[in-house]
This record gives sequence, C-alpha cells and structure tokens, in this order.
Amino acid sequence: MKNLMKISVLGLLVVFLFTSCAKQPTQQIDEAKAAIDAVVKAGGDIYAKDELKKLNDDYNAAMDEVNAQSKKLFKKYGKAKEMLAKVKADADSVAQLIPARKEEAKNNAINALNEAKTAFETAKALLDKAPKGKGTKADIEAMKSDLAGLEAQLAEVQASIDREDYFGARDKAVSIKEKANAISEQVNAAIEKVKGRR
Repeated sequence: MKNLMKISVLGLLVVFLFTSCAKQPTQQIDEAKAAIDAVVKAGGDIYAKDELKKLNDDYNAAMDEVNAQSKKLFKKYGKAKEMLAKVKADADSVAQLIPARKEEAKNNAINALNEAKTAFETAKALLDKAPKGKGTKADIEAMKSDLAGLEAQLAEVQASIDREDYFGARDKAVSIKEKANAISEQVNAAIEKVKGRR
C-alpha cells in the first residue's frame, strides 16, 4: 500500500512538472496583438483591408491552437508560438506598406481633384459661349445652377483630402469631372446645332 501511495505521489509530481513547464505564450500573444493594433492605427482598415483580414484570421487560428493546447494534459505551445511569431512578422511587414499606399491614395485624390477643376473651368467657359436664344435660356440657367452645385462639391473634395479621406475625395472628384464633361458636351452640341442652321 505504501508503494502504491509513493507511485501515486510520484506520478502526480511528474504530471505537475510537465503541466507547469508548458505555460501559455502570453508574451507572444501580446506582441502579435500589439502588431495588429499598430496596423489598424496606421490605417490598415482603409489601406490594407485584405492583409488585415488575413492577419486577424491567422491570429485567431493561433489562438485556437493555444486554447486547444491549454485543454491538454501535456501542453505543447511550440506550434502556437511559431504561428504567433509569424502573425507579428506579417503585421510588421503590412505596417510598412501602409505609408506608401496612403501617399498613392493622396496623390490619386489630388490628381482627380485637379482634373475635376479643369473640367469644371472648361464647362464654365463653354457655358459663357453658349448660344443664347428663345429656347435656350432655361437650359442655360439649369446648367449654371448645375455648375454652381459642382463648384460647392469641389470645396467638399478639398475638405475630404484635408481629412485624409482620399478614396472618398477621389470618388467625388471623378463624379464632378463626369458631370462637368456632360455639361460641356451639351453646350458643344448646342453650339454645333446653331452652326448647322447658318
């Protein structure tokens, strides 16, 4: 009976040693999470959406591995540590991509704004040359009103750029350019129509 008791105590001691040796990789978990948070803070949810989704998926997979190991009698966190280290390294790489992508988005927004301004000025100049006659007064007033609306929108685009909403600014600028070009086409068509009558 004493031998059985000694073996039981010895067995419990061995189990305790094995389970206490393998501790959860809390430092790696914290580092991986901090690296992902840094990507989000740098604008990853805007400029690196796909990469951020993959980072979160990989982090969740690593945490699933940690949780699976924590339920086992003999815990082995080696694989989880490798997964978390990879998440951290990948997050650091993604964070380095963001400034260039942000700068590219800013340049695209500024270029789109400049193109919209050019299209607006062209439409405005053409409208001054629009043939004025009996049936065109209402059309010209409507186009002037449209141009005034576009001018206000140009200021909104600049405000969006100032707020670093580069994708929204670019989309608004492209829309303004298209509307201004449509006005120019209408005026040009009216000018050609008058020329045809002469």
